[in-house]
Amino acid sequence: MSFRVFVDGHVGTTGLRIRDWLAGRDDLALVTLPEEQRKDEAARRDAIRAADAAVLCLPDDAAREAAGWAAGAGTRIVDASTAHRVSDGWVYGLVELEPDRRDRIRKAERVSNPGCWPSGFLLAVRPLIDAGLLESSAPLSIHGLSGYTGGGRQMIEKWEDPESGLVALPFESPYALDRVHKHAPEMTVYSGLTDAPQFVPSVGPFPCGMRIEVPLPAGLRPAHASAKVIHEALAERYRGEPFVSVRPLSEQAPAGEHALDPRQCNDTNRMELLVQPHPSGHVLLVALLDNLGKGASGAAIQCLNLMLGLEETAGLPR
Repeated sequence: MSFRVFVDGHVGTTGLRIRDWLAGRDDLALVTLPEEQRKDEAARRDAIRAADAAVLCLPDDAAREAAGWAAGAGTRIVDASTAHRVSDGWVYGLVELEPDRRDRIRKAERVSNPGCWPSGFLLAVRPLIDAGLLESSAPLSIHGLSGYTGGGRQMIEKWEDPESGLVALPFESPYALDRVHKHAPEMTVYSGLTDAPQFVPSVGPFPCGMRIEVPLPAGLRPAHASAKVIHEALAERYRGEPFVSVRPLSEQAPAGEHALDPRQCNDTNRMELLVQPHPSGHVLLVALLDNLGKGASGAAIQCLNLMLGLEETAGLPR
């Protein structure tokens, strides 16, 4: 059986990667509108309603409208925008978030794709709160470094403009320091924290890749929450997961300048987690992923596979 799948917004960065990774599969039939109808509301509505599943790679307001078109048509929706990530009636699509998340996604009619920043943060932190190794009231901070494709076409054009000189920038560029980042609500809701973490995101002079760092000072954790115990909790939670791995625990810092390269998982749906102890008793959590892979397009395909009863790993590079 071949399922009809329509990607609404397939020319954006997330949509392009989804179509590329879905191309050539014989269990799916990709529906594509002619270029002259790509933005035609009636054609898009008809394509969504005629599909078995639709992936929305649209701005938030457009995604809300398009999701409404599916009502009563039996079309299952994966929304890659931020519009529905903490909305009632939508299942959050971070597959590895908790043990029953897969079954909830399989049964869902409407799934909200997780954001790239929250994916790494949540998979590093949520098991520790569940296990009592972090209090839900812990005042956490996050430092993030992403490739510039994470900001979509506008940011890509800005960074790749030869006159900007940004691709030759010898340092990372922080952003959103003066506002609440749009990913903060899902970071708070799905981590189990009572208060939003302090989030300092930045962009680097490379297209794809992501590194997320969460410091856990010694005074922030219960006495029994050593680096070894934290590592064991993460390793146990993700044992057997096809796309999430936890590096072996070592008292030594990762060897070499490339050891924590944010581009390590590029072109895959993989995420690597690391627990780094410090002689002071502090611990650093690190997540590495492709912001357009496990952080966006790959996560959407993973959910789509589950919703259609297909092999979860189908079409997803590791």
